[in-house]
Formats: sequence, structure tokens, C-alpha cells
Amino acid sequence: MSKIAVIVTNDVEDIEFTSPVDALKAKGNEIVVIENQAGNKITGKHGLKIIADKGIADVSPDDFDGLLIPGGFSPDQLRADDRFVQFVKAFLLDNKPTFAICHGPQIFIQTGLTKGRSMTAFLSVRPDLYYAGAEVENKSVVVDHNLVTSRTPDDLDDFNHAIAQVLAK
Repeated sequence: MSKIAVIVTNDVEDIEFTSPVDALKAKGNEIVVIENQAGNKITGKHGLKIIADKGIADVSPDDFDGLLIPGGFSPDQLRADDRFVQFVKAFLLDNKPTFAICHGPQIFIQTGLTKGRSMTAFLSVRPDLYYAGAEVENKSVVVDHNLVTSRTPDDLDDFNHAIAQVLAK
């Protein structure tokens, strides 16, 4: 199966982490949680506790088959760190499976690679994506080649299904 990087930090939306991670693991995929430092304790918006497997300086996009970016306030913090932006950018440039939900697509803006890409996100993020040149759709899930984006926790079933389909290619 696939080895999936999950970039995350404090104030991630708990269910947007646990639901896709559980679905990926159920299909036999290996999950590697990445934050600033390996061993860091991450706390979700609703109290979820996560331990980082690796630090961003210790990994390369080449180590992974896909990338998951859960929402909440985590992506907004991660996009302020160029190491995470460059990590995400490499997945987009290589057309590797990349999955982002809710506020997750915010980090795509910093990559400079949103122009012409079809995607969706949380209501307040959609205008930012539009002004960055993305073709924004208000649908539960949008698949643009290997890029899968979704809006909210209400869309997790569709998001997880689309992730499985992309990884099955």
C-alpha cells in the first residue's frame, strides 16, 4: 500500500485528522505524522492528542506516496513555515496524491500553484483560493487529477471515498 505523510500542528480539527487517517489505515496505508519536531505533542481543537512521528527537517517528499492536510487552524500555522510550504509544493509539482479538507487548502496559496486548479475548501477559504487563481467549486469533494479537496467534516465520507479512489489508480 501507500506511505502517506500527514502534516499537522496544534488546533487541527480533530475529526478531519482521525476520519481520513482511520480510513487510510483501514486500507493498509502507512501514516507518518509530521510536525516541527519528532515526538512533539499536538493537541486538536477538541482535545485530540497526537504525537509527531517525524520532524519536517527529517523528511523528504520523495519518502512518501501521498500527502494529507487536515483542517482547523493547523494549516494556517503551517503555511507560515516555508519548510511545510516547500514540502506541499513538491507533491503538487510531482502530481502526487494530495488531500486537503476544510482550511487545509490554505497552504496551496503559498505554493503559487493554485492557478487553474479545481478545488474546494471551507466557505471562508474559497475566496482566497479564487483570488489566487483556483477554479473554486462548492461541492462536497473536488478531484483535480491527484488533488482531492473537501469543505467540512460533513463531507468526510465523500472525501475519504475520493482519497481511496485516487490511491487505487
